[in-house]
Amino acid sequence: MKYTIDAADKKIGRIASEAASCLMGKKTVSFAKNNVADAQVLIVNAKRAYITAKKKQGGVGDDYVRYTGHRGGLKSETLGELINRRGMEEVFALAVYNMLPDNKLRKLRMKNLIVKE
Repeated sequence: MKYTIDAADKKIGRIASEAASCLMGKKTVSFAKNNVADAQVLIVNAKRAYITAKKKQGGVGDDYVRYTGHRGGLKSETLGELINRRGMEEVFALAVYNMLPDNKLRKLRMKNLIVKE
């Protein structure tokens, strides 16, 4: 099945939770936790998603953190910096990725996610 989600004037978390639910196959009749659903999710109008200026600036606990693997390699950036560096596709991909269950099927499910600006 193919699902299309319009991100215009909606918050990132609401869109990501809906996309994660579709990717897990919860909207299908033959839902099973241990199978990857054949659902493909397309998020359109990602640039027009609703983000406040305060959220873009970031604050305590609002940073996107990654670790390089080296000593002192903990890197953090705000939402605005992430959008400038990687675009809205990366923001939605990270949001959906963190809403999926942490198991072996997560990477396989993420291959069915397409984000278009």
